[in-house]
Amino acid sequence: MKHVSRYHPLLVTLHWVLAFLIIAALTLGFFGLAATPNADPQKIGILRVHMAGGMLILALMGIRFIVRMLTSRPADATTGYPVLDRIAPISHYGFYLLVLLMAGTGYTTAILAGLNKIVFQGSGNSLPPSFAVYPTFVAHFYIATLLVGLIILHVLAAFYHQFVKRDRLLRRIFFARGVSNPSAPTE
Repeated sequence: MKHVSRYHPLLVTLHWVLAFLIIAALTLGFFGLAATPNADPQKIGILRVHMAGGMLILALMGIRFIVRMLTSRPADATTGYPVLDRIAPISHYGFYLLVLLMAGTGYTTAILAGLNKIVFQGSGNSLPPSFAVYPTFVAHFYIATLLVGLIILHVLAAFYHQFVKRDRLLRRIFFARGVSNPSAPTE
């Protein structure tokens, strides 16, 4: 693949759309679903949004992974610390793994709890008293917690590059505006 200074525009778009959707789904899960008792009729509507969002995230992550494999991308960023430089690709692929695990545990919990009929087909059945009886739901919660931690690590690393190293790394994941050499320092 040829050397480029920025990510492909479709990859940039998918990055930011997915960032928004993942943070929204996590927020809805932790603060909307967890705070609403299963006996509350409004929970079904919140679940519908959360589950549909999860399916959309999974589909877009699949597309993003394919686009990432097929397009040229910038050289790996360096921090000057070999251990940190080795952690970066692990954390990036960790996003794919955790999102896949989130979708898998969410989907499995939905099957076990009969949520398809309750949430999407309007069967009129009530939700189970608690989802915590399903091991897949417990895993879903812990994976979500790991994903939040990875997001925080990702944002901190981006800020480190942008504001401490001042290597303008964030320019690679934004849309280009006719910049010929985005890695060159400016005064």
